[in-house]
Amino acid sequence: MCDKDHFAESVKEYEARGLITRRQFGVMVAAGVALVLPEIANAQATAERDVNITTPDGTCDAYFVHPASGSGAAVLIWPDIFGLRPAMRNMAKRLASSGYAVLVVNPFYRAGKPTATGATPIQEMMPFRKGMTPQTDMTDAKAFIAWLDAQPQVNKNRKIGTQGYCMGGPMTFHTAAAVPDRVGAVASFHGGGLVGKDPATSPHTLAAASKASFLIAIAENDDKGRPLDKDVLKETFSKANRPAEIEVYAAAHGWCPPDTQVYNEKEAERAWTRLLALYKQALA
Repeated sequence: MCDKDHFAESVKEYEARGLITRRQFGVMVAAGVALVLPEIANAQATAERDVNITTPDGTCDAYFVHPASGSGAAVLIWPDIFGLRPAMRNMAKRLASSGYAVLVVNPFYRAGKPTATGATPIQEMMPFRKGMTPQTDMTDAKAFIAWLDAQPQVNKNRKIGTQGYCMGGPMTFHTAAAVPDRVGAVASFHGGGLVGKDPATSPHTLAAASKASFLIAIAENDDKGRPLDKDVLKETFSKANRPAEIEVYAAAHGWCPPDTQVYNEKEAERAWTRLLALYKQALA
């Protein structure tokens, strides 16, 4: 997966344009710049709690947030390389206020509970990925979805959505293939490594194993570095007869989480609008 390369390229681009230094990038992310997301109309009251979920490999800590009353379709969120942190909690809470029961997991639970933020050099985050493979993504996904289906706040008559950021993008593909009868919608935002070199392990080849509708939002600089990936994705989904919205956004890799200097509110809000449209249609 290409999260390290994609992230490094994004920071280099901002340095080259004279917008920010690498040190400033880290300091601003650590300070929680732009953590407040735009308000949404008709937001529902929410309830939240930290939870622990048993998986075949141990116990995963996670954050669960949902409407304060009633039940809704479930959504599983896979974070980017910086993991479960305040920005991801805020994004989940916002989605919950739109009527969804949302689970954000710590994908690094096998290695521990990272306390790092975007100020931490990405090289220091990579060891936390030890033991993570497409196979563990799938076994984790099965455990997480089974946990969600056991919660009274989840409407089990509706399909489940899953969304991922950066390294979380491929994890959404693995989730859809692991539990095809439950996952009805997949959203990847600036996902790294969706089209791998090895067809035997590339996430995009799992399209035919899913029963979901897909939203694939690609960063402008990712597309510039791998301009053929979007064409491969479009051809793959067409052959698999799976609905997929595949688009390049005018934003840098990492533009969706609000705690990064590359956060682009305009394009993040456009991605948010497309996400809600996907869930409204596919999780009905």
